Amino acid sequence: MPRIAIVVGEASGDQLARGLIQELRARRPDAEFVGITGPHMRAAGCQSWGDFEQLAVMGLVEVIRHLPVLRRLMKSLRARLRDDPPDILIGIDAPDFNLRLEAYARQRGIPTVHYVCPSVWAWRKGRTKTIRKSCDLVLCLLPFEKDFLDGYGVPSVFVGHPLADEIGDGLDRAESRRILGLPDAPLLALLPGSRRSEIEHLGRLFLQVAVRVGRSVPGMRCVVAAANAAVADRMRGFARDLQIEDAVDVRIAETRNVLGAANSVLVASGTATLETMLMRRPMVVAYKANPFTVWLGRWLVDIEFFALPNLLAKKLLVPEFLQEEATSEALAEAVIGQLATVSHQQDMLSEFESLADSLRCSASQRAADAVLALLDNRSMSA
Repeated sequence: MPRIAIVVGEASGDQLARGLIQELRARRPDAEFVGITGPHMRAAGCQSWGDFEQLAVMGLVEVIRHLPVLRRLMKSLRARLRDDPPDILIGIDAPDFNLRLEAYARQRGIPTVHYVCPSVWAWRKGRTKTIRKSCDLVLCLLPFEKDFLDGYGVPSVFVGHPLADEIGDGLDRAESRRILGLPDAPLLALLPGSRRSEIEHLGRLFLQVAVRVGRSVPGMRCVVAAANAAVADRMRGFARDLQIEDAVDVRIAETRNVLGAANSVLVASGTATLETMLMRRPMVVAYKANPFTVWLGRWLVDIEFFALPNLLAKKLLVPEFLQEEATSEALAEAVIGQLATVSHQQDMLSEFESLADSLRCSASQRAADAVLALLDNRSMSA
């Protein structure tokens, strides 16, 4: 009976883990799953060692603030790996934490997989040495990631993106609005992220943008897609501060339907931009973090774009605004301009469809096959 440990660091990783667990269980019904979990993993039958919220921080300064919590968690997980080693350890995203844990596991003879290639193609290319030392295998969601890792001798497999398999052709706008009980009116969806630091940097700003857009687009409604109750409470608090609480509709765990209902989406950079692309919805992307984190990043980052649709298209396909560029005026202007230019929207959505096709590869199945192949090879050589 294989015992599989999985450690995730955020909501998107929880969803990836759910698909992987389901596919692994279909092939090995006797498998046992344990780890740092989210609600999707627990629903899939994974025994929890703790909630992923402990790891849900981003940015150098934010991580430094949470170091005591992260150190305690690392110590606890190492003790578990030492005292009751699993047959394999799978770290999903959270590379700064998981690569260290994977290195420790590998030293103790536990096979390791890192699911979601760290963004070494963008910055800190020297981390490829750490990845090679820590991982027996990297599962890549994006096609250019495997090409990059091959050049550094890191074993990897391109599996595609589970979201592309799951979403398919997107959702009908009218049906999404029926499900949410929304009228047929222009709708701006706000996706400010799921991490605490993202909400603090972008939550109030996104609501200010909605106010500006509402002044220019008659009848415009604003719906916030909150990843969880904590995000919803914070966004409602910002709305109260801005005295627009009655004008802001906050929905919890309804991101897919909110996207389906939207005419335009204002979204935090990250996996949500990919989900928006797969839903074929026009978007404007923003990213803000602690100023020192971004200043340091600008010295280290070696990419022209940061939004995932632009990285995949290798051009500026969707408007993106970084740090001081992400003002309420600039973001509102981009949203309004996008809504007003129907021909540009159609060109964008057509490219979204082509990019989606390139990512639709039965990702969870391919990931499960790769994990079991590694496990079987280790068993045969033992």
